Amino acid sequence: MPRIAGILAVLLLAGCGVRMRPDYQMPQPLLQPIEAKVGLLLDSTLRGYVHEETRGGGTWKIDLGHGHERLFRDVFKASFQPLQVFNDIEAARGQGMLAIFDPVIEEYSFVTANETASAYWAVTIRYRIEVLDPVGTPVDTFKLSGYGSSFGQRGAEASLLAATRAAMRDAAAKFLVQMPRQALAQKLMAGQPLSVADKAQAAVDVIETVPIDPAPGS
Repeated sequence: MPRIAGILAVLLLAGCGVRMRPDYQMPQPLLQPIEAKVGLLLDSTLRGYVHEETRGGGTWKIDLGHGHERLFRDVFKASFQPLQVFNDIEAARGQGMLAIFDPVIEEYSFVTANETASAYWAVTIRYRIEVLDPVGTPVDTFKLSGYGSSFGQRGAEASLLAATRAAMRDAAAKFLVQMPRQALAQKLMAGQPLSVADKAQAAVDVIETVPIDPAPGS
């Protein structure tokens, strides 16, 4: 029966579509922020990011920029103090930052209940976080993926919304827990600004991934 409901939800999209603007309110993390003056770059590309595709005869349009602007503000505010947010790199240069972080949404993908042959909807969001020195020169890159699923929601929009929020929560949790373990975080803790010399020592860092939660009762 759940699979039939999922199929019907997708079929009903033929000739119409799903449009949504997922938001996310992060719970207060029980972590002590790193005492380092850093900048967060939230440019127009991130703030205006929209995923749009046609599938099953319907158009899926997911406005990710609004929710991720808030998500990254909350995540970095919980990770570093003091934090200053900028809309472009020019404004961030020369402001005495120890480092500047530039998050990018690289990819958003999802599968419907029909495609998973179950009542599950699943979402993957892949991120790249560029780490810049105080004048905006790249010194490191973090790769991060958020995975989310929803089960038993009513309708395509509610299902996809729940799975998207779960993926955002997953990415936020991984960053908050694992960022302090990174080598550059140790340097920031010591009050030292990042520099181009750090680039020679840095590789692309991957925040480790975890699988989607199993079905209830499995």
